[in-house]
Amino acid sequence: MELGSALQFLENKSILVTGGTGFLAKIFVEKILRVQPNVKKLYLLVRAADHKSAIHRFHHEIVGKDLFRNLKEKCGINFSSFISQKITVIPGDLTHQDLGLHDSDLLQLLCKELDVLLNLAATTNFDERYDVALDLNTLGAKYVVDFAKKCAKLQVLVHVSTAYVSGERSGLIVENSYRMGETLNGVSGLDVNIEKQVVEDQLHLLRLQGASDKDITIAMKDLGIQRARLYGWPNTYVFTKAMGEMMVGELKDIIPAVIIRPTIVTSTYKEPFPGWVEGIRTIDSLAVGYAKGKLTFFLGDLDAIVDVIPADMVVNAIIVAMIAEARHQPPQTIYQVGSSIRNPLRYSNLQDYGFRYFTKNPWINKDGKPVIVSKVTVLNSMDSFQRYMAFRYLLLLKGLELANAAFCHFFQGVYSNLNRKINWVMRLVDIYRPYLFFNATFDDLNTEKLRMTARTSLVENDMFYFDPKSIDWEDYFMNIHIPGIVKYIFK
Repeated sequence: MELGSALQFLENKSILVTGGTGFLAKIFVEKILRVQPNVKKLYLLVRAADHKSAIHRFHHEIVGKDLFRNLKEKCGINFSSFISQKITVIPGDLTHQDLGLHDSDLLQLLCKELDVLLNLAATTNFDERYDVALDLNTLGAKYVVDFAKKCAKLQVLVHVSTAYVSGERSGLIVENSYRMGETLNGVSGLDVNIEKQVVEDQLHLLRLQGASDKDITIAMKDLGIQRARLYGWPNTYVFTKAMGEMMVGELKDIIPAVIIRPTIVTSTYKEPFPGWVEGIRTIDSLAVGYAKGKLTFFLGDLDAIVDVIPADMVVNAIIVAMIAEARHQPPQTIYQVGSSIRNPLRYSNLQDYGFRYFTKNPWINKDGKPVIVSKVTVLNSMDSFQRYMAFRYLLLLKGLELANAAFCHFFQGVYSNLNRKINWVMRLVDIYRPYLFFNATFDDLNTEKLRMTARTSLVENDMFYFDPKSIDWEDYFMNIHIPGIVKYIFK
């Protein structure tokens, strides 16, 4: 298989990107515009009520970001005109047929002109409302495939999923696809149409009961966890993403389609500059909590591998996979993009990097004083966590409950606040537990074959790097990622 020139492939191409305001979408758009300014058009689907709102989001949430500073310097005074010429912002909604497009002329143009469709739209909240996650992550994938079938000259559909659709399985997770209705625990009966009906019935019942918006949200979140665990997935996010993959595989027909499964996506490794990040993700929230002195313990296996991959490597893998699929049209291929096989990183490494970084560069609290960090207590099992919580918090809560009763509810506010915090922590632990004790590695045989092909036949192989073996994790976290997170918080 010969890949040839990536820049030549991208030249004069029309590409539609859904989830245009997302983290990976921004990095993808910046990369394409910077390396191949002769791309014909990038269409960005932005969830918005109208064109004015979509344009506002585009300027404030995409090109207004520091991410585009190198491109701005390259273009100089022509930056705005270049962006206007190359990007068309489309207000739309992935949860509707034809992606929620109301402009019939634009719809006809897209169906006639599109070469590539990249689906990056998703809700990544583990604890999302089930109706929201099902609409976007599962039914949204269906509508994307339906739309792709209408595009006369489409060369490839790229659907970005997550490696964690594997659920809580241990060992080597291979790059296999999911059949429609397949479940992780072997329970039969999974049907997307039934799931949609379950949601509609539950919402109807809640409204008949006069439930408040808050109560409906809680009920929908609980329903998502319940339905996910019924079929073997640990949370709503990975369950609905797995069903999204099923939709792509079942409905694509002859469309060349590729599924990208990244692991935990972190800040940029090299481009457009090291350390750009947006949003605080799971491992980053642990680092920030630790730096502020608020993380008093770590629940998990320090020897476990934590599979992370920089965002620019994910985007490069997307582009190279896109070219490979478009030029050769093999059956649907899945690429798991991570580091656990090629360059494993462990939680113990993260603990060490965090301690050393924030010892040398302490967090300054609101009083202007440095926060002194120390090694945290490690709880390496759920039993040890339960004992810790009982000793440190639940005994105190019980004492407050008794005192509250004895003193005519004088401590009601303190009791309620502590009880709410404990319930919140317990729910978070329940949701994230599978990943804190995750005992699996993600096979990347397809991805490695793609890397080998790129090394031998991609003209611009160095420009589209995605080999995690090249990463020195100590240097990356100490000098790139953690400083990038700190900069993002204080920007």
